[in-house]
Amino acid sequence: MITKVNPYGHISLTNDYFSGLVEQAAKQCYGIAAMGRVPAEAVVRSALRTGSLPPKGVSVTQEGGRLVIALHIKVGYGLNISTITQSITHRVKDEVEHATGLKVARIDVYVDDIIDL
Repeated sequence: MITKVNPYGHISLTNDYFSGLVEQAAKQCYGIAAMGRVPAEAVVRSALRTGSLPPKGVSVTQEGGRLVIALHIKVGYGLNISTITQSITHRVKDEVEHATGLKVARIDVYVDDIIDL
């Protein structure tokens, strides 16, 4: 859960909210065949730490008041992976910052698989 403090109080945003927001932004990018799942090791770590599973290959943490997003994707065969990851990084950053008012420190995009479309 990410918490933002403003003059009126605290605003808490759940990981489910972030995963849905990031997933919707990512799916609008050309070349994304599917959202990946995080590795089993990270799933176990997250479940022990937060008590819930990281859904849809998205995890969001906070470092120094800024968000760090890890995104696992599957891309279409024959497409330029560099272009896809740059596109998804810009779109997700813009969507998250616009929707939440929080700044994004970085987005780590992991290409888990290449799918023949």
